Amino acid sequence: MLKVGVTGGIGSGKSTVCQVFHTLGIPVFSADEAAKWLMENDAALVHNITALFSSEAYIDGKLNRPFIAAVAFREPEKLQQLNAITHPATIQYARDWMAQQTTAYAIKEAAIFFESGSNKDVDVMIGVYAPSDLRMQRAMQRDGATREKIEARMAQQMNEEEKMKLCDYVIVNDNIQAIIPQVLSLHEKLLAKAQAPK
Repeated sequence: MLKVGVTGGIGSGKSTVCQVFHTLGIPVFSADEAAKWLMENDAALVHNITALFSSEAYIDGKLNRPFIAAVAFREPEKLQQLNAITHPATIQYARDWMAQQTTAYAIKEAAIFFESGSNKDVDVMIGVYAPSDLRMQRAMQRDGATREKIEARMAQQMNEEEKMKLCDYVIVNDNIQAIIPQVLSLHEKLLAKAQAPK
């Protein structure tokens, strides 16, 4: 089975692109969703996050996101430590999930493939590209966040142009080019690649 990665910066529209693949019957693993789930359901992670942020990190078993965001903003090294414990658990969870899939290909969606080195776990990388002003607008609308907050998050991610150069295919999501024809064309290529003799 072909393992496919989908990446792109904040507001690029990775999830929208993955929804189209999903409607074509392709299983999609969301690293973001998995990380959120693991942070509340993986006993070792819960223990480590509590040790890092104090007992205020959880309220009735749910992650206290505003508290963690406030601490991480004040103490950036805490955010690095949080990522250092969360990323390996999420990457392993994705590997286990991939191993169970039986379709011609399956997708893992993540913002930080190259940054975390997990691009080594997939056979093909797809980048979703949108101009930075459009990404900013989308992220502000979606998250109800200020421009400064989104800029800070963008600054933590790899340069978008550099990221796209590292991908095998790029889907342009600029509100001008339609996504569905791009995904359908890529779907055919991936099916052919998955069926090609090794």
